[in-house]
Amino acid sequence: MRNITVTIPHQLSKADAKLRIDELINRLQQQYGGSVSQIEQSWTSDTLAFSLTASGISLSGHVYVEDNSVRVEVPVPWALAMFAGSIKKQIEQEGRKLLGSH
Repeated sequence: MRNITVTIPHQLSKADAKLRIDELINRLQQQYGGSVSQIEQSWTSDTLAFSLTASGISLSGHVYVEDNSVRVEVPVPWALAMFAGSIKKQIEQEGRKLLGSH
């Protein structure tokens, strides 16, 4: 299994970064509810553990909210390994939009 690690800089408070991450998860559930299921999430301090099933493939990972960055770590199952580069790029792009100024 290959790991994807993405670090996204931000200038938010940890509380604001966590709020934006929660809002994104809620939007994803609303937009992709038909193809993404079993979304589970739980915060422990500044770390979000998540899991979901998309198109029959289960993913899980962690989001670490740090003072000046958010780090996303996702082990990629074999079935998605060939898409790891594009998945990483998508996480980076969406993360920068999410954590940038509104």
